[in-house]
Amino acid sequence: MQDEMTVDAVQEGDVASGAATEPISETSAAHAELEQVKGERDQLIDRLARLQAEFENARKREAKERADARDYVVSNTVEPFLGVMDNFQLAVRSEGTVEQLRSGVGLILKQMEDALRAMNVVPVETVGTQFDPRIHEALGSIETKEFPDHQVLEEIRRGYKIREKLLRPALVRIAANADQVTD
Repeated sequence: MQDEMTVDAVQEGDVASGAATEPISETSAAHAELEQVKGERDQLIDRLARLQAEFENARKREAKERADARDYVVSNTVEPFLGVMDNFQLAVRSEGTVEQLRSGVGLILKQMEDALRAMNVVPVETVGTQFDPRIHEALGSIETKEFPDHQVLEEIRRGYKIREKLLRPALVRIAANADQVTD
């Protein structure tokens, strides 16, 4: 009977040790899996932080490049007008006659027009052309029988285009000829 008890005790011990071994191996496997998941999480957090830093750097680089491009365009645009400014300052300081001053201002105006033309800025055609509401703005009309109806007779303020895009319309006065009817 003691042999039976010993066999039973051994079998119970095996069962007990097997039961104890099984939770230990499950615990260590779960612990290993947890460590693996933590490692993956840390890698993903690190990757996210690097991507955020990379994105921030790209954003800052783009903003700097945009500012540099704007400065480049402004400097190229302003440069031709610096000579015009210099000539205006010389005209203001001059002690010549009114005719000399007028002649000097005329030369400065030509220099300004040349600078604008170099940037593809051209004046809108006005006097002698037919009124076009896309490029002209009528400030009034002049009653006349000599000119066709809606012909531009006077330019009050010059309008400008850059290539085909209107920068500002020309302010004009147009003919009002009651004897003519335009289509």
